[in-house]
Amino acid sequence: MSMANFYVNPEQLVREKADFARRNIARGRPLVATIFPGGILLATENTSPTLYKISEIYDRIAFAGVGMYSEFDTMRRAGVQHADVKGYQFSREDVEARSLANLYAQALHGIFTHEIKPYEIEILVAEVGGEVGDDLLYRIQYDGSLVEERRFAILGGESETIAEHMEESFTDTWELRDALRASVAALSGPDRTIPAPDLEVAVLDRGVPGRAFRRVADPEVAGLLTD
Repeated sequence: MSMANFYVNPEQLVREKADFARRNIARGRPLVATIFPGGILLATENTSPTLYKISEIYDRIAFAGVGMYSEFDTMRRAGVQHADVKGYQFSREDVEARSLANLYAQALHGIFTHEIKPYEIEILVAEVGGEVGDDLLYRIQYDGSLVEERRFAILGGESETIAEHMEESFTDTWELRDALRASVAALSGPDRTIPAPDLEVAVLDRGVPGRAFRRVADPEVAGLLTD
């Protein structure tokens, strides 16, 4: 008995892959990254004490992801390895968010194009500069689409609503406290409150030489939200 070859319209296949990825990404909790004079703030709701959605890639570069944890953690580890090798072979200054974002975009595009199941993730590469105007925020989608954001970036579901809230709140001069409060308010929405222990918060500190990434512990988060 011969097996029939079933034809699938390429446009339909791409559309179904995209719908599948977007639907599953939207089920997770969104993430906000925003620029402020002291650096770059990254915040998300995350009840796990060990499975981080926000991590350090290199000296002044951070990584964040939403969606399926195992898939974006694979991307994170590949980025760390690439950055370490490049920094060792050349110099630490040669490790840039732009090149990392391009590599991530190429990898995700290849997976989306050639694999049956696309990665169900959206990721962010952020680099803090010496001045606010030098900060970089690159958002990479499940299909490899690369977007350079200004002022703030939103990952995950309800991005339009969260972006509207951030647009209303954002100022060029706000401090870490104001940026965090606006970000958490945008993430939680008007009908609920996210307690400090359920938040994952990190900062790329502009004023720190060398490694700029630091996690903001629960007591500091609580103090920033209530003071």
